[in-house]
Amino acid sequence: MIKFVFQGDSITDANRNRDDINNYGYGYPNLVASELMCKYPGKYEFINEGISGDRIVDLYARIKQDLINHNPDYLSILIGVNDVWHELNEQNGVAAPKFEKVYSMLIEEIKEALPNIKIFILEPFVLKGSGTERYFDEFLADIKLHSQAAKNVAEKYGLTFIPLQEKFDEASLLMPPTYWTADGVHPTAAGHALIKEELVKNII
Repeated sequence: MIKFVFQGDSITDANRNRDDINNYGYGYPNLVASELMCKYPGKYEFINEGISGDRIVDLYARIKQDLINHNPDYLSILIGVNDVWHELNEQNGVAAPKFEKVYSMLIEEIKEALPNIKIFILEPFVLKGSGTERYFDEFLADIKLHSQAAKNVAEKYGLTFIPLQEKFDEASLLMPPTYWTADGVHPTAAGHALIKEELVKNII
């Protein structure tokens, strides 16, 4: 059985029940697990360890308990929006150069502990919405820097990078950004489905 761990912030967390390892929240982890467990009975085991509010430094701080100790075969990581958002709101973010440095440390330690693991790096993204429109241009510019940093890490370690910003931008030509995210950051049901589609097609 392939053990798959989802790691990230509130987009991954999606109000999961931390007391129930079989509860994946309402977001894309639940959609991925539902689809693959139905299509391939008995092939996959899923664990969601996303935590709302996390930045890359927070994810790195809990690398042992919430990642390595699970000994997963597959891992997906979606992190970066809080590294920008927390800076804009609270001056407590993580600038892109440090983001890339800590991300690299994270991957190096994971690969050292779990040399056969397959890792999927999902691109952080942002749309214009109630939570981002006040400083959207700055937000988008910084997200692009963090996205490039995430891509650099994926390329450096030969990992699968999954673009999302372009997908959400394209989707927003079909329906307004509010259709895809509730506030410019947190996906709606449609937004989570978009992420699920991009991740699943790279898994199977």
